[in-house]
Amino acid sequence: MIDDRLRGIPLGSVDVTAPVVLDPFAGVEPRDPALADYRVIANNRQPVALRDIMIQPVRTGYIGADRVKPDPALIPPSGAEAVPEVEVEVVYLPVRDGVARCQVYRPAGADPQERLPVVLYFHGGGFTVGSSEDTDYLARRIARDAGVLVVSANYRLAPEHPFPTPLDDAMDVYRWLRGDGGAGDGGDSADGDDGAGEPRAGAARLGGDPAFVAVAGDSAGSNFAAALPVRARDEGVRMPDAVLLLGAFVDFRAERWASFQALAPRGIVYDSAFFGFIRGAYLTATDWAHPWASPIEAALDDYPPTFLTSGTHDPIVDSAREFARRLERAGRPVSAYFPEGLPHGYYFFPGIHPAEELEAFARAAETLRSAFAAPGP
Repeated sequence: MIDDRLRGIPLGSVDVTAPVVLDPFAGVEPRDPALADYRVIANNRQPVALRDIMIQPVRTGYIGADRVKPDPALIPPSGAEAVPEVEVEVVYLPVRDGVARCQVYRPAGADPQERLPVVLYFHGGGFTVGSSEDTDYLARRIARDAGVLVVSANYRLAPEHPFPTPLDDAMDVYRWLRGDGGAGDGGDSADGDDGAGEPRAGAARLGGDPAFVAVAGDSAGSNFAAALPVRARDEGVRMPDAVLLLGAFVDFRAERWASFQALAPRGIVYDSAFFGFIRGAYLTATDWAHPWASPIEAALDDYPPTFLTSGTHDPIVDSAREFARRLERAGRPVSAYFPEGLPHGYYFFPGIHPAEELEAFARAAETLRSAFAAPGP
């Protein structure tokens, strides 16, 4: 069902989501008088910029890093071991400046000729680390439990690529799936065919139905998923049919919430220091209240049906609760789940919190089924 032309990087294009090391002086004019100072600093300190010094330990210590785990008993099952009933393929989808590597998840029992509803998924990692491989289990669960096609998209990472570039990548893939065209359409449009009798709308070229596209993500990826309906509305693009937010990240002004004040100062994995770093790395000089960065500040009157979850020991749980309340006040369908005592990312590892995982993914699947069954615009 997947168009073979999407399985490789087109000639003359580039995978913009592949990790690269950027020249720290790339933005400095050769005749800039400050360059002499910068070269002296570079000769005495590596990396040169503080952001590069800080990101190195974050990336080398991240879960996806290639390092020895000291206790084999604490290594969780892989996604394939936990949810084997899903087929996975790699594709390269058009975004501005090139292509983004994505993984496509299809329930193994689905009719090969059926165009399934689509969920566009974004991995977490604090905007600075991670890949679609890290969230293999989550994508598999959504695909299997809801009977949908999941497109798990990579995107360019901060601090090398700050706002709005990662969100641009997310939006470009979304528009391509819908067949909306735009900066990342790769020459495709929603009308006609691609020369082989196939509709140009991207989702159909993956075995999906472009009429039914939801967005989802965990942690930082949930921020993109929450922001996409707002940006789509702002740009005159059809909004997603549903939104799934795991570890819902909807507000960059986290310090105003009691849960952050209580839990973040000495938090494990997710703490005040990490939050401050990723905010500076991603938003740089952007207003923290920009609705594409903090969707909690957006108008929500026409927001899609939403499922969101955070554990009560997640420092950002209060902002997630408030987002759910604002959706309810706006009269929008929302299912919110806040399991007691659980941390940020409680749903991430197979079998660690089986009852809560089951509840979260069941609610997510129900939100999708209800949204996809509703009449379209």
